[in-house]
Amino acid sequence: QVQLVESGGGLVQAGGSLRLSCAASGRTFSPYAMGWFRQAPGKEREFVAAITWRYIDSDYTDSVKGRFTISRDSAKNTVYLQMNSLKPEDTAVYYCAAYVSGSRYISKSQYDYRHWGQGTQVTVSS
Repeated sequence: QVQLVESGGGLVQAGGSLRLSCAASGRTFSPYAMGWFRQAPGKEREFVAAITWRYIDSDYTDSVKGRFTISRDSAKNTVYLQMNSLKPEDTAVYYCAAYVSGSRYISKSQYDYRHWGQGTQVTVSS
């Protein structure tokens, strides 16, 4: 079983930055893909970004391209989401997720992700 623990959420003013971290432990293995989803109140959970561990390919939802960067540290089994130029509409609970993947394809569907963290709140004030 893989455990994912997020950290780094908080309250920030519009235009500010935050970096989220997601540490994987337990039965970690590669290859796999890790990603971030978010869910705002009253809205469905949506894909934000993901990265493949083996090929370090990444993908983003259009609304965060150019502002968010996903990266990973294989030595620490940790994935990061650097969020810059934050907007109030980025306010949500952010979830880290992972699934086994040996390909370069990155799924944007939450139903493909088998492992989930508990979530971390990000609040952007205007």
